[in-house]
Amino acid sequence: MMQGAETGLVRRAIETNDPLPGTRGFAGELAANEGKSPKLVRDVLGRYPIFSETDDPTTWSYDPRDLDDPNPVPAGFARTDDGDEQLWELPNPPIFEDEDKAVGAVCEAVEDSLADISSDNLAVAFSGGVDSAVVASAFDCPLYVAGFPDSHDVEAARTAAEAMNREVQVVELTHEDIERAVPEVARAIDRTNAMDVQIALPLYLTAERAREDGYDRLAVGQGADELFGGYEKVARADHRVEAETVRGAARETISTLPEQLARDVLTLRSAGVEPVAPLLSDRVVRTALRLPGKMLVSEDGVRKWAFRESARAFVPTSVANRGKKAVQYGSLVARELDRLARQAGYKRRMDDHVTKYVRSRLEAV
Repeated sequence: MMQGAETGLVRRAIETNDPLPGTRGFAGELAANEGKSPKLVRDVLGRYPIFSETDDPTTWSYDPRDLDDPNPVPAGFARTDDGDEQLWELPNPPIFEDEDKAVGAVCEAVEDSLADISSDNLAVAFSGGVDSAVVASAFDCPLYVAGFPDSHDVEAARTAAEAMNREVQVVELTHEDIERAVPEVARAIDRTNAMDVQIALPLYLTAERAREDGYDRLAVGQGADELFGGYEKVARADHRVEAETVRGAARETISTLPEQLARDVLTLRSAGVEPVAPLLSDRVVRTALRLPGKMLVSEDGVRKWAFRESARAFVPTSVANRGKKAVQYGSLVARELDRLARQAGYKRRMDDHVTKYVRSRLEAV
């Protein structure tokens, strides 16, 4: 049983040591060969989460809620009765020397990835930033944004949609929505820390609305910030990363994707939709890994420079140049979750007061 790819392709990827064999990620069980125990495998970026019982790797699931003590299979690893074995690591291909060729390669990789996706029963999570706008440009399907009234993301999505001659459906959030969704999200992702729950909530509520409207697949722009140098800590290569160069900081940030993607995939599935992440196809990843630091962050400080340049082929320049707030802040979910925590008696002077509030909501249901 394998999600995301044919079993034969995964076997060939193992045999040839190919970490990016042309998929959008995969995870599942490979049947035993030559008397060996079955393997649970997960792709090199962890685009599909998979878990086993900590004390029994033969008992496994794609959903941690099915297990008593779920233990995630690390990205790029196989798990057997004998333990975990690394199969792949991210390649380190030669970098682009020519800027025009680099931008053209990014454009082609993104275009091919988008063209390979069916629009059947598909909606798009649309924040108004360049990542989700590029994804939305390929599909004649509904666009959704979630946020509290007057939030940055709602306004950004409306103006970006207008620039693209599209309409966006606003999932207007309330405190009641957040209170209801907090335990559902925390249970689905098997995490209660404030940051993960804050990020997952708007994604969950967007997906929930799309599912109510009859869509069971949701396209997202995940991965572009990590792959193409979208973070300030990458642009500065500052104390938040160990690397001393922009390219090194970007690769370090890419290594955080498996943890993030597990959260996002589990969130969307718990809302009843299957995630579609065009910017995380193997071809896009392989192309991004070839970008030198100056094409990730330009000399004048433009983050995701090569991606933004390529985005002009898909969206208006005004949208390609847009900045983006992190979803928990752009939607105002972080602010309002903090407010709910304080109203429930969890004051800011308490250590990690929002996490304590999340745990209290789990205990209450």
